[in-house]
Parts: sequence; C-alpha cells; structure tokens
Amino acid sequence: MSLERNTLGGATSPYLRQHADNPVHWQQWGPEALAWARERNVPILLSIGYASCHWCHVMAHESFEDADTAAVMNEHFVCIKVDREERPDLDSVYMNATVAMTGQGGWPMTCFLTPDGAPFYCGTYYPAQPRGGMPSFTQLLNAITDTWRTRRGDVDNAAASVVTELRRSSGALPAGGPPVDVTLLSGAVASVLRDEDRDHGGFGGAPKFPPAMLLEGLLRSYERTGAAPVLHASMRTAEAMARGGIYDQIGGGFARYSVDAEWVVPHFEKMLYDNALLLRFYAHLARRTDSALARRVTEETAEFMLRDLRTGAGAFASALDADTNGEEGLTYAWTRTQLTEALGPDEGAWAAETFAVTQEGTFERGSSVLQLLDDPSDDARFADVRARLFAARARRPQPARDDKVVTAWNGLAITAFAEAGATLDRPEWVWAAEECARVLLTTHVVDGRLRRASLAGVAGASAGILEDYGALATGLLALHQVTGADEWLDAATELLDTAIGHFSDPDQDGSWFDTADDAETLVSRPRDPLDGATPSGGSVTTEALLTASSLVGMDRSTKYAAAAAESLGRAAVVLQRAPRSAGHWLAVAEASVRGPLQIAVSEDSLDSPSELARQARRLAPGGAVVVAGLADSMPLLADRPPIGGAPTAYVCRGFVCDRPVTDLEDLRELASL
Repeated sequence: MSLERNTLGGATSPYLRQHADNPVHWQQWGPEALAWARERNVPILLSIGYASCHWCHVMAHESFEDADTAAVMNEHFVCIKVDREERPDLDSVYMNATVAMTGQGGWPMTCFLTPDGAPFYCGTYYPAQPRGGMPSFTQLLNAITDTWRTRRGDVDNAAASVVTELRRSSGALPAGGPPVDVTLLSGAVASVLRDEDRDHGGFGGAPKFPPAMLLEGLLRSYERTGAAPVLHASMRTAEAMARGGIYDQIGGGFARYSVDAEWVVPHFEKMLYDNALLLRFYAHLARRTDSALARRVTEETAEFMLRDLRTGAGAFASALDADTNGEEGLTYAWTRTQLTEALGPDEGAWAAETFAVTQEGTFERGSSVLQLLDDPSDDARFADVRARLFAARARRPQPARDDKVVTAWNGLAITAFAEAGATLDRPEWVWAAEECARVLLTTHVVDGRLRRASLAGVAGASAGILEDYGALATGLLALHQVTGADEWLDAATELLDTAIGHFSDPDQDGSWFDTADDAETLVSRPRDPLDGATPSGGSVTTEALLTASSLVGMDRSTKYAAAAAESLGRAAVVLQRAPRSAGHWLAVAEASVRGPLQIAVSEDSLDSPSELARQARRLAPGGAVVVAGLADSMPLLADRPPIGGAPTAYVCRGFVCDRPVTDLEDLRELASL
C-alpha cells in the first residue's frame, strides 16, 4: 500500500479541501490511512481544525505549506487531517486526550497516535520557530520521531494509559441525583446569577461567548416564576451583546465570541449554530417583553442567515471565516477616515459618534469595531447610513464561507425560524424552515440513517451523531406545531426511534452515547452530557422526546415521556453542580417542570389561523407545545371540537387539563400559569 500523495481534493469538507494543495501527504481518517501507518510502523500525526479557525490558518501557512516541514512530516508520519465539524466524534475523543495531557484544549489540535489510534502526545498550535517557551513544530516532530524509534515501549505504555483514562472518564452520569423539581431549578438559576457580570452582561470574564442556551433557560425560568431579577439578568446580557462589537451592527448576526469582557472586539467568525440559537432566544425575548431592540436583532439576524448563510438548495452553510485575506477584521472594522470616505464629512462624523468609532480605535491599526451604545434619535437617518455602509462594505474583500451543511446546526436553524416565524408573524421564515427541512430529509437521510454533513448536495460518509438526530427532530416537531403537517411529525418520530435504538445506553437508563452502537469503533465511545457551544446530544434529544410525548398517540407518548424523564434524571447532577454548563438542560427541565404546558386550539376552518391560535403561540412560554387545527386532525386535538363553532383552546399541564376557553383573556390567564 502506498498513499504518498495528498488525498484531500475529493473531500466533502471545505476545511480539508483548503489543505489539498499542501505538500503534506494528508490523508482523510479511515481504515486505509491507519493500515498504512501499521504497514510503515510509524506514528500518526492527527491534525484537527475547522474552516473558520484563525490559528488553524496560521499553522497551515507557517508549517503545512512549507516544503521542508512537509518533508519531515511525510517521512516520519502518516498525516491525517480531520474537520472537527464533520467528525465531532473524533474531535471529542482526542480533545479529551489533549485536555488530560495539557490541561487545556483548542484548535488546531495536534495529536500523535499509535497506528491503532491511541494517543500518546497531544497539543494544539505549534509555531514555526521556538517562542514563548514553546518548541518549534519541526523540533517537536523530531523529538516525537526519536522517542518513537528509541523508546517504543514507553510510547506504547503511555498510549495504553491514556486510552484507559479516556474510557474511564467517558462513563455515564450517576443515577440517583436530586429530583428535577422547582428546588433544583431555583438552585441552578441562583448559581448562574451569582456568576453574572452585572456591569457588562454575560457570565464570567473574558473571553466571553454568547450564552444563548443559558439565556433561553433563564427566560423560561422567569416565565414560570415571574422573578424579575432573572429577567433583568437575561435582558442585561441580551442588550450588551446586541450593542457591542460581537454583533454586526451593519449586516446583522453574531460573531463567535468577544476577546474582552465588554463585548467590544469579537473573534470575527460567524457560526450557524450561534446565530440559530441566538435567533431563537431573541425572538422569544421579543415576544415576551415587546423589546424593540430584541425584535430588531431577531429580524436582522434572520436576514443575515438567509442572505449570507443560505445555500442554493435552501439549507444553511456552516460559517463565515474569521479572516479575510488572512487578516482579522478586514471586512468589518472602520476608521473615521473610512467612514468619511463612504458617507461624506457630515454623515461620516455622525456615524463615528453613533457607532463609537474613535480616533485611537478599539481594534488594530487605529480601526474600530462598530458598536451601538445608544439608539439614535433619527431612525430614517440611521437606516440610510447603515444601508450606505453595508453597500460600501460589500465592495471590500469578503470572508470565505464554509459551505458544509451540518445536520445538527441546520436542525437548530429550523427550530429558530419556525418558532420565530410563527410567533412574530413572519410566514416567510416558516417557509425557509420547511425548505431547509426538505433538503435535510432528502439529502442527509441515507438508508434510513442520518449523515452528519453534505457539500453541494452530496452527503458525506460520516455518520450522524446523537446531536444530529435530536436537533433535527426538535426542528421537525417545531414545524409540525406551526404548520400542522403530519410529514414533519412522522419524520421526527422516526429519528427519535432510531436514536433510542442506537444511541441509548442499554445498561444505564437515561444515558446516551454520542455515536451509534454500529458506528466506527474508536479508542473510546464518546459521550459528553455537558452543553457546550451547541446543546449536548443528550439535552437536545431529551427536548425532542419531551415535545414529541405531547404530540403522538398514547402508546408512543408513554415511551417518549419516560425516556425524557430518565434523561433529565441523569442530568440533575449537572444542573446541581455545573449549571453554567447545562444551559439547554435547564431550558428542557423548565419545560418539563411546567407540565409540559400544552395548548391545542380547535378550529372549524383552516383558511387562516384564528386570532386565538395566533395569540396562543405568542402567549405560550418557551418549551410549551402549541398546535392548531381541525378537531381530531392530530392526537392533541382528538375529541376536542370547537365550542359553539368558535375557535377553542384546550390547555393542559402534563395530564391535568383546564376547561376549554374561547375568550382571549381566559387563554391569557391559563397560559400564564
């Protein structure tokens, strides 16, 4: 066997394709590459990153594009490149190893493995020249090569120890935790609020990531308890982010994180998952508080996603790059001079004042990231200036887009667009969610199972993981509630049945693995119950199970409700001990403790939604199940006719139902319970 060439040109990952011209003989992860390492008796150099990662680009330019460095890599290693977004299972396993060895993780991730995939040395970015106490990448390569040749026994022992630890640490959460009740949720919320940065919004210090899931959980807590401090904390963070540089004041949408505690300077990559989660939260905040700022941010974020991330087929691309032509902020940052050039002296000065562009600058080379610390008094002038700046910015070089379509992240987008469109009267958003769902069900379902990602309409070989099943099922259930179409419910329940059959732990009720029981065998089978940048597979699947239990017939309802309760029971310890790492679990638990609340509006016509149905969607708290349609058209409307020919709302909490109502004020009272 000889794989002495770079094989990334045919990859379905744009990140891998970025490295197709490297002089490194990069391979894709697979049995052929591992077999080649065994045949050559050399270690594997595993490099994991993603397309919009700044330091991944830096290391590629410094080392992987360098012929001399590539020669060392090719001679002494089998070099494998992995897109962490396409293979989150590999990323999870080797990130755990990296953190265990170094105390920290990040990307690019650089791991050295035995030919069987066992890690024995891990790190992240390595510079081309020694600096800051770090060896150069070439020095590291030579040291690893020497150790492999002269101390092979030590290498094998170290790898075996790491694998043993990985398997030990990937056990299930303990059973028998505290009950999931108001006491647990109150304690979790109180713990989160103690970490709030009351001066600048958010939780903890720099760098600050937008805590979308945590904010959604807090907002649901407020809806259940009416506790003003919880709402105020949510709104402080929502406003601070929306007015800061992390939010694109010209084009809409959020960057990945802020490098400072004040949300001023972002890391400029824009991820689909962040914007989908934030779209859901800001839409929820807008309908709950009538905040004009939240409404505007919702509309602008939706516009950004539809304009800049939507693919030709109707699904959503993964990300916009952090860099433009290798430079951070080139597309987005402004100087006062640039504002004047784009707008003229008067409007340029006004824009500089409005967007906090200083002479000294807040970013690099005297430029500033635009902020909007206060709303301008002249709306028409503001709209005109924004439009002109957007047009001027469009003439600048633009960041690259990662066109990979990831199932889970598109599922989050479907949920956000369906819910936001229904509650804020934007039917075109619901239509966009439907179109995206059809793309996924057509392209990403292969032989009854989900694939993780696609590119240009072609599904990749990587199998879907638990978060793909849970997030897509949640999105399809949101579409079913909004449209009443059975196709979305049927597809969602098929996904959930597959998830239960292939991802649940048969020995630990309520525990989930992130990979299927018939997936590729890795050195350990990953499962991570904590919510991170996206909901954990367990928490988003539990959300789908809880929602589905109210929408299906009694036979499956019991199964889904029991599975959701068992999952939440396992997650109770995370809510108790690490609630900031359990934002989505908090949101799901709030919905569960509330009932979950179900509102079924029975109507005698489907010509257009009744005012009662529209208000039911607006009044319902986050996590509630809301459907509207003809009597007996779905399980939640079985034997529930309109009373006196008028649209009628049936409101239940769990298995306890109130009297049917036809009056809006009566519905308002019941929905606020």
